Order: sequence, then structure tokens, then C-alpha cells
Amino acid sequence: MTRLFEPVVRVATTAFHHGEVSAGSRQVPEETAIALSYNRVGYAVMMATPRDLRDFATGFSLSEGIVDRAVDLLDCELVTVDQGIECRMRVGTDVADRLARRRRHMAGALGCGLCGLESLAEATRAIPRVGSGLTISAEAVMRGMRAMAMQQELNRQTRAIHAAGFLDPADGSVLVREDVGRHNALDKVIGALAGAGRSAGSGVVLMTSRVSIELIQKCAVAGAPVIVAVSVPSAHAIRAADEAGITLVAVAREDGFEVFTHQTRICFGASRHVA
Repeated sequence: MTRLFEPVVRVATTAFHHGEVSAGSRQVPEETAIALSYNRVGYAVMMATPRDLRDFATGFSLSEGIVDRAVDLLDCELVTVDQGIECRMRVGTDVADRLARRRRHMAGALGCGLCGLESLAEATRAIPRVGSGLTISAEAVMRGMRAMAMQQELNRQTRAIHAAGFLDPADGSVLVREDVGRHNALDKVIGALAGAGRSAGSGVVLMTSRVSIELIQKCAVAGAPVIVAVSVPSAHAIRAADEAGITLVAVAREDGFEVFTHQTRICFGASRHVA
């Protein structure tokens, strides 16, 4: 019988609290093998939360440069098998030919934005520059992070799942996607935006994780001008964001945040400056 994959499952535990042992249970996130193929040719297998997988397939295809536009994915069929879920995408001849050339240079399966590359030069490839003139208030950034937290349904159940969001400054709305992998969550948001015909350049990417170079690369390809995250970014990510023209905001907490690059997109209003 084909296995059904749910994003959250309940498991038995043995709990030890205050010197006492008891039988218990806990909800935990599922991690499922997701096979990505184009025209029935396998490309990568990722471990991901089995939810919003069409968004994931679209976002992965865009952020990894496999397709240039969401419409280049002619179809995406999700097929559940015993070992996991297959995302069977169909692309045109030109994309298939480009993909075939790329696959010949891959050293292995992809596990993140940098895995499977042939050389160090590819890992440090040029990042697209983001030229958006977007500005946003510090208060709107903080409201956006709070709104994303309120929409983290799976994380409320498990306390173990990352989220990525997209804050639209025009109306304050926040689109949220969740996954055990932060890269996957971001790909899901990129895919959801593209599928709805929306531009990442018109708003702010929100992350519950730290920001690494792979996330900067994905946001730059998507054209996102501002990234806000809860944890400290890596030094490499800071340099890459600066080079790409991306405003990198991190250490976002209830009482504020820190801006690491391109501060001019953040409007602090009448906030008091302390030397």
C-alpha cells in the first residue's frame, strides 16, 4: 500500500521531568524524500516537509536557475510512492537541453543551494544585483515578523519547523510557508509568489532562521531587496548581501533588530539615535 505523508506526526516518548518518569507523546515534523524531475529525468532528491510541494518545485526551479519564469514549468505532477513523493515537472525543449548540459557538470545530488557543484569557482559565482528602490519603516518590519509568527501553524504544533514569509508593504499582508529546511521554506515562498504572478522585488523576505550565503543567492535571483531574519547572519552572507545590493536585517526580536547592509531602505522615522 502506498504510504500517505502528513507534515506532522505524533510519536511516543518517555518523559523525565522533575525527577519523575512517565509515558508521553509529542507531535514532530515529518521529513520526506522529495524527488524532483524534469521531463521524467531525475535531477535532485531533497528532504522536505510534505506540504506546498508545487510551490517548492516552482521556487526550487527558479532559485536554482533551472527555469527563468514560472510559466516555463508546463506542468507539475505530484506522485506519492512508498519511498517519498515525486515532483514530475514538464519543461520545453530549450529548458530540457540547457538542463541536460548542466546535469553533465553536476558531481552529485543537491541538498542545498551549493551542493553538487563542480568547483569552488561555481560556489562563489557572481550574484545578481538587486536594484529595487523599495523602502519600508522599521515598525512595518516588526509587524511583519509578528504576523509571520502568528501564521506558523506547523511550528506551533512541533516547535521544530522553519518559516519563510513575504511581507507586502502595500497592505501589510504576509504570505508564509513552512518546512523543516530553511532553504525549502524560502523556495516555497518564491514559488508561491511566482505562481500568483507577484514579484519578490515589491516586498520583504522574512526568515525564522539565520541567513547563509545560499539564502542570499536565492533572494538575489528572485529579486528580493530586503531580507529580515531572527538570527545572526554569517560573514559570507553579509558580504554577499552587500555585493548584491540587498538590505540584510537580522537579530530581529520583539524589541528591535540590526541592519547589516544597505540601511537606506529602512525608515526609522522619529526614532532616537544613541551614539
